[in-house]
Parts: sequence; structure tokens; C-alpha cells
Amino acid sequence: MTGTTAETFTEIHYEVAEGIATVTLDRPDRLNAFTPVMGRELVAAFDRSDADEDVRVVVLTGAGRGFCAGADLAGGGSTFDDSAAGADGSIGGVPRDLGGMVVLRIAASRKPVVAAINGVAVGVGATMTLPADIRIAADGARFGFVFARRGIAPDGASSWFLPRIVGISRAMEWATTGRVFDAEEALAGGLVSRVEPAADLSWIVGALAAEIVENTSPTSVALTRRMLWSMLDAPSPWDAHRIDTRVISALGRGPDAVEGVTSFLEKRPPQFTARLEDHLDLVPDWPAPPDDFVPGGRDSPS
Repeated sequence: MTGTTAETFTEIHYEVAEGIATVTLDRPDRLNAFTPVMGRELVAAFDRSDADEDVRVVVLTGAGRGFCAGADLAGGGSTFDDSAAGADGSIGGVPRDLGGMVVLRIAASRKPVVAAINGVAVGVGATMTLPADIRIAADGARFGFVFARRGIAPDGASSWFLPRIVGISRAMEWATTGRVFDAEEALAGGLVSRVEPAADLSWIVGALAAEIVENTSPTSVALTRRMLWSMLDAPSPWDAHRIDTRVISALGRGPDAVEGVTSFLEKRPPQFTARLEDHLDLVPDWPAPPDDFVPGGRDSPS
């Protein structure tokens, strides 16, 4: 898989090269502060990566010295007033939280997502990383779930994601104090899996993404992603066993299982050919929208 393509947005940058889509928050003069435009562009970027068969992995990162400094507060005290909102649909009769719109779209990605957290990540800048499958931080990165310090509540469905990732006690400590903490504390708490020197972050994440591209079946990875996330709140391992059995049975009779074994025995790189579209019905959509979700101006899985 070769070649490079780039797509133009106004507040993010989207580029595909060697099977990796890199989505870069691109307001470096504002530490990539989040705006409604950025939120909608992120949703569109993940729509695009899902639709592109050449994309195998998505890397989410920030331009300049920050990842995302949270919501852009240029609007002053009315920044979080949603009275005029509603273009992005509603849930429970209330205009949707834009951070949640982004998080749920990332959660529904058919491609694995790696967050390369290159600098400060606070507020929505922290919560948008939670649905990523792998989070790797630069050694100078800082994190903060600062919502209570701004008089609001956590966004981005983080009340679901954060306790599952770091545990309820750590999640409560970070969310109720709203303090900003360093990458080492994030690593100790399980928020990130690795901390790397800032100068090395890009190539380390690139090497990880390339390992997925070069060695794995796109269909296997997509179904595995959905299986693992959807089982986080399953009531019994029997629920996982039921889905495991169905997926293993179907894939085991398909071309990628044959190729995976044959390429291993022949000591050559695999050439997987199974189409994900032919297997999506094996695992239910995740996360499935609830009955009180009303889409905005476009039909979207987010």
C-alpha cells in the first residue's frame, strides 16, 4: 500500500500515506483550541477514513506544541451556552454536546485509532482521546479534566469512558479537582500506555501504525476493535463467547484465515483480501444510537 493523499479542511489537516490517515488538529496559534468547526471537521474526517479502503489506521495528533487546549474561550462567558445550538441534532430533546459528537464518531470508527498526544490536552482535548484504541504521550504532555473549574460538567461521554479506562477512584480525583497533571501521572493511572520523548513521538507512533498496516487483516482488526469495545459492559463472558464463536467461525472459513496461515508457513508478508463490508453483520453496531437521538443536518453514525 503506497501513495500519499491530502484533503483540505480549515481547522484540521487530513493526510493519507502508506495506509495511515493522519488527522492533525491545526490551530497551533491557539494550542489547537476546540471550536464547533473543528468538531464537525473531525466527524467528517472519520467519515472519510471509514469510507477509504486504503486507510488501515488513523492517527490523531495536534500541530505545534499542543494537542488541544480545550474549548476556545474567545466567546467569553457565553462559550458554553447552547441556546442557539441544534444544527448537530439532539438527544433527550437537548442540543448535542459537540465533544460527545466527536467522541462517539471516533468510537464508531471501523479503523483502529492511535492518539499521539504531543502536548497539552485538557477539557475536550483530553476527552476526545478516550475512544482512541491506543494513547501515547510525549514526555512534556499535560492533561486535565478541568470542567468543574469552568462551572460545567465533563463532556465527550467521558463519564462512561474515563472510569472504564482508569477506574472510578482515579477518574473522580481528576474530574472533581480539575487539576492539570503530567504525562507520568497519566501513565501511572493508565490513561496512556506509553510516554515517549517528544522528538521521537511521531516516528514511534508511525512505526506502531505501520506494524498494523503491514501485518494484519483489515477485517480482523475492524471486527476485533468492535468486539473489545462492545464487551466492556457485557453482563457475562458468555456474551463474548457467543460473538467470538460467530466471528471465528465466519472468518475461519474465509480467505484471510487461509492467507494468514499460508503466509506464515511460507515466511512471506501476508496479502489479505477479505472485504469488511461482507462481515459487518457479525458484530452489532457499536455504540448504537439510542431512541431519543435525533440526527442533525446529515445522517451519521455519530
